[in-house]
Amino acid sequence: MSLKITHAEIPGVLVVEPKVFEDARGFFLESFNHKSFVEATGLNPDFVQDNHSRSRRGVLRGLHYQLQQPQGKLVRVVSGAVFGVAVNLHKGSPAFGKWVGVELTAENHRQLWVPPGYGHGFLVLSEFADYLYKTTEYYAPEHERCIKWDDPGIGIQWPDVGFPPVLSAKDQQGMALGVAEVYAWAPCQ
Repeated sequence: MSLKITHAEIPGVLVVEPKVFEDARGFFLESFNHKSFVEATGLNPDFVQDNHSRSRRGVLRGLHYQLQQPQGKLVRVVSGAVFGVAVNLHKGSPAFGKWVGVELTAENHRQLWVPPGYGHGFLVLSEFADYLYKTTEYYAPEHERCIKWDDPGIGIQWPDVGFPPVLSAKDQQGMALGVAEVYAWAPCQ
């Protein structure tokens, strides 16, 4: 398996593009191969959980993170299109509060690596989207936190879907980055 790896504008976030074999019948790709991922990225994640989310157009989920048991996430779309976002939440880091957004679609097969210690969210751009992600830690609701999706201190430029995003009650209660509990930063990060 050959992977194309693109380093995003903030440290640690990667766009992963698997090799796709297409012909008249359709396509084949390896959505994850541990050995190839380690060789291409230098990372050695131990994925412990796979999640599948289906959402309709305009649903925005995030910006989520776990203060303890931080999750690294490898995310992809298998039907539809989303705008996936990662935000550095390491207070003191030169990249603190910086964000990266990538369009992930069933057609482009891109994946986004969101490292532990980053907030994660996505906005559905298509009628529906099936969003799959592998995590390096188990879901721990008692440690989950949420940053406001539209925090002006971060300034994410979400695509316009023609109407305000649809948010869960939890996401409507997201905290501003300036007052939220975040991660400490060590220079080696």
